[in-house]
Amino acid sequence: MSTQAAPTSAEQAGQMTHREVLEALSGLLLAMFVAMLSSTIVSNALPTIVSDLHGSQTGYTWVVVATMLTMTATTPIWGKLADLFSKKVLVQSALVIFSIGSIIAGLAPSMSVLIGARAVQGLGVGGLTALVQVVIASMVSPRERGRYSGYIGAVFALATVSGPLVGGLLVDTVGWEWCFFAGLPVAALAFVVLQKTLHLPVVKREVHIDYLGAFLLVGGVSIFLVWVSLGGQQFGWTSGTSLLLVALATVVIALAVYVEAKVAIEPVVPLRLFKDRTTSLATVASVLIGVAMFGSTVYLSLYFQRARGMSPTEAGLMSVCMVGGLLVSSIVSGRVITTTGLWKRWLVGGMALVIVGIGLLSTIDATTPLWRVGAFMAVLGLGLGATMQNLVLAVQNNTAQADMGAASSVVAFFRSLGGSIGISALGAVLAHQVAASVEDGVRALARTHPELVKGFGGHGNGEIPDVSTLPAPLKSIFEGAFGDATGHIFLVALPFAVAAFVCVLFIKEVPLRTTIDREDELAPEATAELSSR
Repeated sequence: MSTQAAPTSAEQAGQMTHREVLEALSGLLLAMFVAMLSSTIVSNALPTIVSDLHGSQTGYTWVVVATMLTMTATTPIWGKLADLFSKKVLVQSALVIFSIGSIIAGLAPSMSVLIGARAVQGLGVGGLTALVQVVIASMVSPRERGRYSGYIGAVFALATVSGPLVGGLLVDTVGWEWCFFAGLPVAALAFVVLQKTLHLPVVKREVHIDYLGAFLLVGGVSIFLVWVSLGGQQFGWTSGTSLLLVALATVVIALAVYVEAKVAIEPVVPLRLFKDRTTSLATVASVLIGVAMFGSTVYLSLYFQRARGMSPTEAGLMSVCMVGGLLVSSIVSGRVITTTGLWKRWLVGGMALVIVGIGLLSTIDATTPLWRVGAFMAVLGLGLGATMQNLVLAVQNNTAQADMGAASSVVAFFRSLGGSIGISALGAVLAHQVAASVEDGVRALARTHPELVKGFGGHGNGEIPDVSTLPAPLKSIFEGAFGDATGHIFLVALPFAVAAFVCVLFIKEVPLRTTIDREDELAPEATAELSSR
């Protein structure tokens, strides 16, 4: 008879007490806060950063896209690693990588170095984005997860609200460099807290790392995103360069699919996951939501600063409207779902509000009353709060614990992929429309006041000028151009939100299980435990 001491509750995944879960969750929420802060704290500072480093509208887009690209391409790899190795070590590794990227970004002397540093940050953010959801799914059953969604929503709200405010304050006082340094103490604290509180068992099994599949997946996605980002700006959509990139991306992604399906023993993205209807529909919906949400909302800060003449701090205050709605709906929906076990009605209702919110925001311009813009943002926030977490919950509820990392990261991967596509494509639409509107406005102004536009060429190379320094007539042209273009990109995003709503309608509601493992996993697990004694 074995004399080995029985493991404590903190060592048994799925049997942790509420207090133990909260202790471990504190470190995870700090890590999540760091990941979210990395984009929100920079959002309102980007116009100043781009101006100081003599960047262009394309550079503005790439500072955002660089992080999204590496985060997107590596998310499924982090998720798969979580199924094979220590989840705590992986989260801590992601924090270290993020910190290195933050230091380089803060010291960046040029746009090229900054974009490269943001790519390194994205590697860490990809890990944190994927792993936090995976670890929570390893500690808490789907039915009980709603009681903790309020904490996640609160952290999301805190990062989203405080990020732009702190970022704007730092830009206005000590300099934009501190927008990157500010997250370092939080990352260090998250590392220490996780070391002390997170205790999950590491599943011992033979490990086969799919290096070829990971390489092909990252390569194919990266080539595709480069094409989306630069198409229409650096080269024409129908040019030879464009066709070459599309062909190359298609071939590499096709090879990745073949390797995942036929060659890899432990594929990065197990294609069997897509046999489940919920996972397949949630994946498609995630892409579409990413395009609609990230692609349109990321440019709201630019709208407030360029079209409405706000400072970075003032622009940050406007984000409270969207985040307030998101926080309320995430807390309410999470609590009710835990009580009832029913989630689809919240998913459908949330997507309906997302459509309404994006539709309303498509009507804004440089003269829309701010209270109305804030109300439209609040509607969109209410929809997103009831949609994003519950889409992941629906997939996790149908997934075996052995595949939890891969399945959770697949949803995050495709949402980030959609976001990268949306930011790049809608950024190109915004840049093109602003340039065209400014050119028309300057040409018209030149006919009546040629002295005001003499030597003015800031619109010709895509460079973003400091609107506040321009003469009143030129300032009015730029504000009108940015206002009209912002409403237009929400209109472009609207059909993607409608398509996501259709996908959600066809997801079948399965009652949330009350155990960490699925029923088909419990019996084999018990058998394995008995045979090991």
